[in-house]
Amino acid sequence: MTSWTRSLAVYADRRVLSILFLGFSSGLPLLLVYGTLSAWLTEAGLSLTVIGLFSWASTAYAFKWLWSPLVDRLPLPPFTHLFGQRRGWMLASQLLVAGAMLGLGSSDPAANVWVTAGWAVLLAFASATQDIVIDAYRVEILEEEKLGAGAGNIVLGYRLAMLASGGGALVIADAAGWFWAYAAMAALMGVGMVTVLLNREPARPHLERSAVEEARAQAWIDGHAHLGPRVSRGLGWLYGAVVLPLKDFFTRPHWLVILLFIALYKYGDALLGVMANPFYIDIGFTKTEIGVVSKSWGVIMTIVGGLVGGVLVAKLGIMRSLLVCGVLQAASNLVFVAQAMVGADVGFLVVTISVENLTGGMGTAAFVAYLSSLCNLAYTATQYALVSSFMAFARTFFASGGGWVADRVDWVTYFLISTAAALPGLLLLLWMMRLFPRETSQVKVAALAEDD
Repeated sequence: MTSWTRSLAVYADRRVLSILFLGFSSGLPLLLVYGTLSAWLTEAGLSLTVIGLFSWASTAYAFKWLWSPLVDRLPLPPFTHLFGQRRGWMLASQLLVAGAMLGLGSSDPAANVWVTAGWAVLLAFASATQDIVIDAYRVEILEEEKLGAGAGNIVLGYRLAMLASGGGALVIADAAGWFWAYAAMAALMGVGMVTVLLNREPARPHLERSAVEEARAQAWIDGHAHLGPRVSRGLGWLYGAVVLPLKDFFTRPHWLVILLFIALYKYGDALLGVMANPFYIDIGFTKTEIGVVSKSWGVIMTIVGGLVGGVLVAKLGIMRSLLVCGVLQAASNLVFVAQAMVGADVGFLVVTISVENLTGGMGTAAFVAYLSSLCNLAYTATQYALVSSFMAFARTFFASGGGWVADRVDWVTYFLISTAAALPGLLLLLWMMRLFPRETSQVKVAALAEDD
């Protein structure tokens, strides 16, 4: 019990607590360029076609890896000089988010929809940039055993922010208008800004090695004078910011196995998630029952699961936590088999949602901790953006086939298939635990790279 108490105490760490508030800052903008904005556009009388096209603004989150090398390496005057690379980029992106919120709130979609669209795109870009640097900062300030707790607090902060920017913003808009709703959300960005100011810039000693490699590349480029000084400087910077992070990852032992595991670990969860709402409706639940149980109570259980997952990582380590949470995630799909047999029973739906969201939150915390542990501290922003984007792409790709399967089988069979779909990832994890008998921490990852 004492060891479990010590594991739980990880949430009392000042740095882990700071991640909670940064998670809140990270979660505020999302609904303001998606769900909440859709309500405003509907009220303004825009067609459903136009409202649907606004979802393109959120693609910035899927492509954030494209400019993550800039966040990793490019100084941002005067912010970098005053606050450091990480804190400087966080403050700058937060100010841009707040400014874009005010700009979006002051626009009039009924009068000029293009101006509204422009502000929405800027807000999504600023928000995605903030996510890049917060993820990098989280990885760099936390030891491996605290990465799970950091992931749990990110989930908690993010969900609380979505409550504020979802329901909270709608209440304010109803009482005072859309400008004041967006202005209130801009003011709440102060939570993240104060958090940045109260915390220190993380040390980044592993940049020394990358500087040596960059110097070698620069020496070769300088030897080709015909390229010109500007071109050679640009190529040298690109080598350090883009090539080295990729080279570092793709020259590690068994990197292909790692990518395969990232793709497969949440496969069963993805198949379940994409068909959950159609399943609820098909067996007879009302939209109100789905909303109250799945979207409200389910959020609470996801938060609890994320926090529990953080404790497990602190207690068991990342790989064993992945195994425990992965087995529970797979088993939770079997509760949907029982729900399909029981039918539209609200009491049983509470049990189903509780089990699925609790285990899903646990698995997410352990998985985010694992992705974080893969990052070399010299290239944190770039590598985390790459692996997290690959994870999201793989999840979307695998989930896309769920509807085709569901069309051809009954619900009991479908959820049995989704349970089986979790097995390849778990079997691969067991093999990886034999392949990597000792978990590789952030420091060890950097050391492995230095030994290449």
